Amino acid sequence: MRATGDTALLEPFNRIPLLMGLLFLLWTQVGLAAEPSSDSPTPMYPMEESVFPSLESAVRFNGPVTFCEEPVPIHLPEVRERLEKELLLMLWDRAQILLWLKRTGRYFPYIETALNAAHMPNDIKYIAVIESALKPHAGSHRGARGVWQFIAATGRNYGLTINRYIDERRNFRLATKAAIKYLRDLHEMFQSWTLACAAYNMGEKGLKKRIKRQDVRDYYHLDLPNETERYIFRAIAAKLIMATPSKYGFKLYPRDYYYPRKYDRILLKQRHAAPIALVAKAAGTYYKTIRDMNPQLLSDIIPRGNNVIFLPEGASKEFAKHYQSLLKKYRKQGRSKTYTVKHGDTLIRIARNHKIPFWKLLKLNNLKQKSVIHPGQTLVIAK
Repeated sequence: MRATGDTALLEPFNRIPLLMGLLFLLWTQVGLAAEPSSDSPTPMYPMEESVFPSLESAVRFNGPVTFCEEPVPIHLPEVRERLEKELLLMLWDRAQILLWLKRTGRYFPYIETALNAAHMPNDIKYIAVIESALKPHAGSHRGARGVWQFIAATGRNYGLTINRYIDERRNFRLATKAAIKYLRDLHEMFQSWTLACAAYNMGEKGLKKRIKRQDVRDYYHLDLPNETERYIFRAIAAKLIMATPSKYGFKLYPRDYYYPRKYDRILLKQRHAAPIALVAKAAGTYYKTIRDMNPQLLSDIIPRGNNVIFLPEGASKEFAKHYQSLLKKYRKQGRSKTYTVKHGDTLIRIARNHKIPFWKLLKLNNLKQKSVIHPGQTLVIAK
């Protein structure tokens, strides 16, 4: 009994080391959890809770609605329903709207300045949003390209260079100027900005036929292809959201917007093609920077002729001097790798004889597969 009693007396004290060990382990884990990891980024600003209005309240319009200073007849049940549909579909994808809003900081200032200089309505900027989501590399299955989604024929008609090496539809600044000219011509043709924008989507010839056949010149009463019937309403919905984003639960600070890239613009005149890497080196920047600032360049070379090139701000000051020096070295290296065309030569035979890929021979000489060569012509030969 005594031995049993002693054992029972000691048991609580035997538990003390175990309890102390558990408490120490718990303390260390809590301490480690509280201590920020060097691998985990610390938020620059405190996180905020999102507050978005109900979808029902989001489509309750107050006051008149206009597009390009022209009234939208929302008192008509069909018109109101069509606008509500587009607004609800847009609000459903909040991440997309947020990206639109952030990109406006990069693109809207330039568009607004260009529209103001042309004395055109500010609302036209929303056409660029619904066309491409403000993405310079956007494309469609119909072959449209760029922020303003020009098809090749229309782009060329309005001064954009489009070939296998250059596609100026992809350059936001050049395409904006062309889009403004085109929309201004459409307005002169239809005497209505709403109809001008509809024609921008479906083509002026198609819209003229619809107007003539139906004897109606009011967009909201015209029977049009489904895409065009939604087109203006999508632009109006984008305007409603982006003009007052806080109303729809998007609270952005100036620091949240993407900033426009500052640039220098030069006209590069050259008799022969040259690699983009050479331009980047002369500008004191990276190859990727030149490609990003010049999405109109479709390959890693700048073709011969006159080409508008955008450089980082300040890079144009010493560019000509550096570029001529680098170009001289580049051409000097190329001279030892040239071939003079002889009678009976073909591009395929020249490529085979010099053991270089056919496509590379074409690329180095800015030629096409069906290009004609002549005796005495000098071709650059790769290593």
